[in-house]
Amino acid sequence: MDLADYLAALPEQRRLRLEVLITEIKRLYPDAQESLLYSMPTYQWQQGWVAVANQKGYVSLYTCSPEHLLQFQQKHPGIKCGKGCINFKDKDPLPLQDLQQVITSAMTAS
Repeated sequence: MDLADYLAALPEQRRLRLEVLITEIKRLYPDAQESLLYSMPTYQWQQGWVAVANQKGYVSLYTCSPEHLLQFQQKHPGIKCGKGCINFKDKDPLPLQDLQQVITSAMTAS
């Protein structure tokens, strides 16, 4: 399975949301290595990484540490976060400006 197959298998709303996240990651890190680690679109740059995935009730942005999410959680307490991920329910916004900080923090982690 490749990224196109992964996205094609998703319901339209989820596919569109993941495409927005993927586009933002690629815009910020055009040289990031793209792969499907653990069956999730994953982007690695230097020592850092982020991944995105469709889950049962939401789409997720995964990072390598909860420290990357602190500022985002303070600004968006209504969006559920796990230890190192943000879970966007279909009704949740995708605040791209604030997600840039999360992505940058995760990608530049050492």
